[in-house]
Amino acid sequence: MSDVPPPRPPRPLGDRANFLLSQLGYYTAHRFARRLAPLGIQPNHFGLLMHLEQAEGRSQQQLADALGIHRKVMVGLLDDLESRGLAQRRRHPADRRAHAIHLTSQARDLLEQARAIADEEEEEVLTALDERERAVLVALLQRMASQTGNPPGVHPRLGATLA
Repeated sequence: MSDVPPPRPPRPLGDRANFLLSQLGYYTAHRFARRLAPLGIQPNHFGLLMHLEQAEGRSQQQLADALGIHRKVMVGLLDDLESRGLAQRRRHPADRRAHAIHLTSQARDLLEQARAIADEEEEEVLTALDERERAVLVALLQRMASQTGNPPGVHPRLGATLA
């Protein structure tokens, strides 16, 4: 007779947190992208505009450092926003060699619409949870995200090429 316990049956995917997080992330990312499309932006644009709104007047380099993006990538991202009429580079008041980044009034209007879409999307995704459960979920996800090495509130794909 053997003292070796019988092998456990493999856990189904539906019982694995990593699978469920991936499944939900894929689902919400694609829905959010579809909902933003009529505004002419992608989720990456939305994320960058949200960060720019909070850090308006910072230099390109300061933004790149804060978001963990290479400065050359940041230049390309800002070129894209500027060509869309959503951001402006102005001479930095404290450093003549640098540019301060500012949102345009068009960007502010667009952000208001995009935030409403983001709020609707979040509400739909979280509809099965009450307020307490939502708060617990967000706190747990924040704790997990803090271990990824990404700057807080910065999506790892923010620096990906925007089209």
